[in-house]
Amino acid sequence: MELANIEKLVEKYLDAETTLQEETTLKNYFKEGSVAPHLQEYAFMFNYFASAKDETYTKTIELEPKKSKKRNFKWLSVAASVMLLFSVFIGKQEYEKHQAKKQFEQISKGLRLLSSNLKKGENAVASLYTYENTVNKILK
Repeated sequence: MELANIEKLVEKYLDAETTLQEETTLKNYFKEGSVAPHLQEYAFMFNYFASAKDETYTKTIELEPKKSKKRNFKWLSVAASVMLLFSVFIGKQEYEKHQAKKQFEQISKGLRLLSSNLKKGENAVASLYTYENTVNKILK
Protein backbone atom coordinates (compact mmCIF):
# COMPACT_ATOMS: atom_id res chain seq x y z
CA MET A 1 0.00 0.00 0.00
CA GLU A 2 1.07 3.52 -0.45
CA LEU A 3 2.22 5.19 2.73
CA ALA A 4 0.41 8.43 1.86
CA ASN A 5 -2.86 6.53 1.43
CA ILE A 6 -2.43 4.88 4.85
CA GLU A 7 -1.68 8.24 6.45
CA LYS A 8 -4.88 9.69 4.96
CA LEU A 9 -6.87 6.69 6.21
CA VAL A 10 -5.41 7.10 9.72
CA GLU A 11 -6.45 10.77 9.71
CA LYS A 12 -9.94 9.85 8.54
CA TYR A 13 -10.07 7.10 11.20
CA LEU A 14 -9.15 9.56 13.95
CA ASP A 15 -11.88 11.92 12.69
CA ALA A 16 -14.36 8.98 12.66
CA GLU A 17 -15.02 9.33 8.94
CA THR A 18 -13.83 5.94 7.64
CA THR A 19 -15.98 3.22 6.14
CA LEU A 20 -15.82 -0.40 7.21
CA GLN A 21 -13.71 -1.27 4.15
CA GLU A 22 -11.20 1.45 4.96
CA GLU A 23 -10.99 0.27 8.59
CA THR A 24 -10.36 -3.27 7.36
CA THR A 25 -7.56 -1.94 5.14
CA LEU A 26 -6.00 -0.20 8.16
CA LYS A 27 -6.29 -3.32 10.32
CA ASN A 28 -4.62 -5.43 7.66
CA TYR A 29 -1.80 -2.90 7.19
CA PHE A 30 -1.02 -2.73 10.91
CA LYS A 31 -1.36 -6.50 11.29
CA GLU A 32 1.31 -7.18 8.61
CA GLY A 33 4.16 -6.03 10.82
CA SER A 34 6.03 -3.81 8.35
CA VAL A 35 4.74 -0.48 9.65
CA ALA A 36 6.38 2.88 9.05
CA PRO A 37 8.15 4.17 12.21
CA HIS A 38 6.02 7.32 12.50
CA LEU A 39 2.84 5.16 12.40
CA GLN A 40 4.11 2.62 14.95
CA GLU A 41 1.98 4.12 17.77
CA TYR A 42 -1.19 3.29 15.81
CA ALA A 43 -0.02 -0.31 15.35
CA PHE A 44 -0.39 -0.90 19.11
CA MET A 45 -3.92 0.49 19.03
CA PHE A 46 -5.09 -1.65 16.10
CA ASN A 47 -3.40 -4.79 17.50
CA TYR A 48 -5.13 -4.17 20.82
CA PHE A 49 -8.51 -3.89 19.09
CA ALA A 50 -7.88 -7.20 17.34
CA SER A 51 -6.94 -8.98 20.58
CA ALA A 52 -9.73 -7.36 22.60
CA LYS A 53 -12.25 -8.60 20.06
CA ASP A 54 -11.41 -12.19 21.00
CA GLU A 55 -11.75 -11.66 24.76
CA THR A 56 -14.78 -13.12 26.49
CA TYR A 57 -16.24 -12.75 29.95
CA THR A 58 -16.17 -16.07 31.78
CA LYS A 59 -17.70 -15.27 35.14
CA THR A 60 -21.34 -16.06 35.79
CA ILE A 61 -23.79 -13.25 36.33
CA GLU A 62 -26.19 -13.61 39.24
CA LEU A 63 -29.68 -12.54 38.32
CA GLU A 64 -31.18 -12.99 41.80
CA PRO A 65 -30.70 -10.17 44.31
CA LYS A 66 -28.68 -10.90 47.39
CA LYS A 67 -30.54 -11.66 50.60
CA SER A 68 -28.47 -9.19 52.59
CA LYS A 69 -30.22 -6.31 50.85
CA LYS A 70 -33.58 -7.64 52.00
CA ARG A 71 -32.20 -7.98 55.49
CA ASN A 72 -31.00 -4.39 55.36
CA PHE A 73 -34.48 -3.26 54.40
CA LYS A 74 -35.89 -5.26 57.33
CA TRP A 75 -33.48 -3.61 59.74
CA LEU A 76 -34.20 -0.25 58.20
CA SER A 77 -37.93 -0.68 58.76
CA VAL A 78 -37.31 -1.81 62.35
CA ALA A 79 -35.11 1.23 62.99
CA ALA A 80 -37.73 3.53 61.47
CA SER A 81 -40.43 2.00 63.68
CA VAL A 82 -38.31 2.44 66.81
CA MET A 83 -37.60 6.07 65.92
CA LEU A 84 -41.31 6.68 65.31
CA LEU A 85 -42.25 5.23 68.70
CA PHE A 86 -39.49 7.20 70.41
CA SER A 87 -40.63 10.46 68.81
CA VAL A 88 -44.27 9.78 69.77
CA PHE A 89 -43.21 9.11 73.38
CA ILE A 90 -41.13 12.31 73.56
CA GLY A 91 -43.87 14.29 71.80
CA LYS A 92 -46.49 13.04 74.27
CA GLN A 93 -44.36 14.12 77.23
CA GLU A 94 -43.79 17.57 75.73
CA TYR A 95 -47.52 17.90 75.00
CA GLU A 96 -48.38 16.98 78.59
CA LYS A 97 -45.88 19.55 79.90
CA HIS A 98 -47.41 22.18 77.65
CA GLN A 99 -50.94 21.27 78.79
CA ALA A 100 -49.91 21.37 82.46
CA LYS A 101 -48.35 24.81 81.97
CA LYS A 102 -51.48 26.02 80.20
CA GLN A 103 -53.74 24.71 82.99
CA PHE A 104 -51.51 26.34 85.62
CA GLU A 105 -51.81 29.69 83.83
CA GLN A 106 -55.61 29.38 83.63
CA ILE A 107 -55.91 28.45 87.32
CA SER A 108 -53.61 31.34 88.27
CA LYS A 109 -55.72 33.77 86.25
CA GLY A 110 -58.90 32.50 87.92
CA LEU A 111 -57.39 32.80 91.40
CA ARG A 112 -56.20 36.37 90.67
CA LEU A 113 -59.72 37.27 89.53
CA LEU A 114 -61.21 35.69 92.68
CA SER A 115 -58.66 37.53 94.82
CA SER A 116 -59.50 40.91 93.28
CA ASN A 117 -63.23 40.27 93.88
CA LEU A 118 -62.57 39.25 97.47
CA LYS A 119 -60.59 42.45 98.04
CA LYS A 120 -63.54 44.48 96.75
CA GLY A 121 -65.78 42.62 99.19
CA GLU A 122 -63.30 43.15 102.03
CA ASN A 123 -63.18 46.88 101.28
CA ALA A 124 -66.99 46.98 101.28
CA VAL A 125 -67.16 45.13 104.62
CA ALA A 126 -64.51 47.46 106.07
CA SER A 127 -66.59 50.49 105.10
CA LEU A 128 -69.62 48.84 106.74
CA TYR A 129 -67.66 48.36 109.96
CA THR A 130 -66.66 52.01 109.83
CA TYR A 131 -70.33 53.00 109.33
CA GLU A 132 -71.45 50.66 112.13
CA ASN A 133 -68.85 52.05 114.52
CA THR A 134 -69.94 55.58 113.71
CA VAL A 135 -73.61 54.71 114.25
CA ASN A 136 -72.78 53.00 117.56
CA LYS A 137 -70.90 56.08 118.80
CA ILE A 138 -73.81 58.31 117.92
CA LEU A 139 -76.33 56.03 119.60
CA LYS A 140 -74.35 55.75 122.79
